[in-house]
Amino acid sequence: MVSPLMLSFVLAAGATAAPAPATPPAPTPAPAASSPPACTAAEHRQFDFWLGEWEVTRPDTGAVLGHSQVTTIAGGCALHEHWRSARGGDGQSLNAFDRARGTWSQFWTGVDGTVLRLEGGLRGNAMVLEGELPAANGGRQRQRITWTPADDGSVAQHWEVSNDDGQAWTTSFLGIYRRR
Repeated sequence: MVSPLMLSFVLAAGATAAPAPATPPAPTPAPAASSPPACTAAEHRQFDFWLGEWEVTRPDTGAVLGHSQVTTIAGGCALHEHWRSARGGDGQSLNAFDRARGTWSQFWTGVDGTVLRLEGGLRGNAMVLEGELPAANGGRQRQRITWTPADDGSVAQHWEVSNDDGQAWTTSFLGIYRRR
């Protein structure tokens, strides 16, 4: 049991104690991290001619080679391609303008497990991307793909390969993309 004297002492001590410190001000929030510039520069739009739903045909016979869907992703900063071959295979690519390097890059992978990395940019009105794959002989095979828009809205895709470091090129694929 607390005696009345002890209670008086405790109450008196509390009355003479220093006042509680004022509540500190709330911390000032850190400035919001600035978001990277939007991908609205002209370079980011250079490959937009390839956007759409496409039927891809041989230019000589009109035979259907496949279908492709090319859409924008990541707030318009990249293009995503989904290719479906008429023979049942498929593949996908991610395409973006790399502001730091000043080039376009494509990362392609197909149902066969091939991974192809290409880099390049606009040459005239065509997008030209180049890269390498391992060659059957153990060396390197150069790859070059050119997408050229036509006045009628179609796009020609010409895929070439070189086994002699670019001295001679042969066509690996040639298709005409027409909007569906």
